[in-house]
Amino acid sequence: MERPQHEIRAAYGASTITVYQAYPPELGLPAVREGRFPASWKRSRMTWIKPSFLWMMYRCGWGTKPGQETVLAVEITRDGFEWALRNACLSSYVRRLHSDRSTWQRQLKRSPTRVQWDPERDLHLQPLPYRALQLGLSGEAVERYADEWTVSISDVTPLAYEIHELVNHGDLDAATRLLPKERPYPAEGELLTHLYS
Repeated sequence: MERPQHEIRAAYGASTITVYQAYPPELGLPAVREGRFPASWKRSRMTWIKPSFLWMMYRCGWGTKPGQETVLAVEITRDGFEWALRNACLSSYVRRLHSDRSTWQRQLKRSPTRVQWDPERDLHLQPLPYRALQLGLSGEAVERYADEWTVSISDVTPLAYEIHELVNHGDLDAATRLLPKERPYPAEGELLTHLYS
């Protein structure tokens, strides 16, 4: 069955959804230990969260890129995730969705969250013909993410290494079995209609 071009796929339960980020160990390890981001984590910067494990692996090079050696699985509330979607603006101008470029620019400036749709990745980190969601949080959204939405933070770097090793040895079946179980997220109605590029 052909996948929709824009679809959020994620590991989620009744009340939470898992998103991924990668940080240097001096940020990532205290976050895991405390279950929250440390004081040295910059709230003034935009932070990008990704529901796709393999897109995160592409971005951080399986936890080998400098400054991205600690891969975090951050479990957040679905209520928070959906607030972020409802309050998001696409990070690029789309004529079909925005009346004109200056209106989009004003909306982008006002929005606490922004959305990018990037090609999803396979186990070899090659692009697939459908897209994965990236959600950028700033201002109010960063505060909510850190203080209200985050339920738990775990270190999935060993999992990234293990899957990467299996891929390198050509054991794609075993690698696939270890992947987090991601499925289409039920983002109905107004949650996504303003975010299709």
